[in-house]
Amino acid sequence: MTLKHVLFAGLAFMIGNAMAATEGSDYVVLEKPLPQAENTLTKVFSYDCPFCFKYDVGVDPKVIPQVEKDLHLTFNPMHLETKAKYGRLATEFLAMCLLKDKATNVSIESPDSLFVKAKNALYQAYHKKGERWTDGEGAFLATLTSATGISLETFRDAQKDPKVLELCDIWKQSYDVAKIQGIPAYVVNGKYLIMTKSIRSLDQMVGLIKELQAK
Repeated sequence: MTLKHVLFAGLAFMIGNAMAATEGSDYVVLEKPLPQAENTLTKVFSYDCPFCFKYDVGVDPKVIPQVEKDLHLTFNPMHLETKAKYGRLATEFLAMCLLKDKATNVSIESPDSLFVKAKNALYQAYHKKGERWTDGEGAFLATLTSATGISLETFRDAQKDPKVLELCDIWKQSYDVAKIQGIPAYVVNGKYLIMTKSIRSLDQMVGLIKELQAK
């Protein structure tokens, strides 16, 4: 091997190492993996989190379709019920919507999905209109029923549905993820939490997701 080849190989090795994700700074391995999260990109969020809203508008529409298409990962949203005043109600309503979308084979990223309609209604009301639903629970639920066309009676029945309750219980485990670095929190395959503070570009985020998927 010539000196030129040696130098080139050494440079390639250094570049490869520089691009490799570093545990502790680029990502952390969860002590307790999220359940039913293989082959997914999970996002932990809360409707009252301004950063969750910003990522929903500026990051998710660019990153999620790409990782679904190129990496074959399924988007897996988890609403954090412990943060917002009406966090539990939001979790129950969003869980109901997600299950209804799956039952009708509607993508939960489609504008026509009940999940997206409910999530967007909460984001817009809270962050764009300054709504805090001071009139109480009824006003909060009216925002959701109006946006989705789902009746209050249907939702009350869903609050007792074992499948909705099971999904809400799974989402409760998002708290252990959120307390590590806050939200939004992105987890690859239920195991690898992306340290969003280390992300400098959308391409870098996609590249990191790809690397973590391969672990």
